[in-house]
Amino acid sequence: MLITKPHTPASTHLRMDSLRLYGLAAASGVLLLGAYVLLRRKPKSPDDLERERRAWLEGTGRITDGTVIDVQELTPEEFGKEKQKPRAAIMLIYKYDVAGVSYECSQDVTYLRHWINLHSCRLGLHTSVKYDPQNPGNSLVVSENWMGLRQ
Repeated sequence: MLITKPHTPASTHLRMDSLRLYGLAAASGVLLLGAYVLLRRKPKSPDDLERERRAWLEGTGRITDGTVIDVQELTPEEFGKEKQKPRAAIMLIYKYDVAGVSYECSQDVTYLRHWINLHSCRLGLHTSVKYDPQNPGNSLVVSENWMGLRQ
């Protein structure tokens, strides 16, 4: 006895294969989208980026001599138009020399003011400055674990 399969046209097989292929592609897309949503990182706030910069300079920065030029408190009106609500900031302005080049920088010390006495930061106060040897304009005078001010 000979058993035969019912004859199905080739187009039916192609249609079933393409439906499986589209279903597999759609499921893969949904899985990738789900993995992206679960694993993506939140963007870091400017305060977090600044904290990481200070921590990196604490560990890898070189030290040079500098001088405090001024301490200024900027009010929210002085910032101009920003997307976020501006806040008052205390800026420590200082200068230093690296390889014959003079740099004049400022550091926002608003969140670090409980580590320093801002009233003793007078014009001409000698300080130590930590800077990035690859980018000497990237520097700091005060951080959570390091103090360059000589009071």
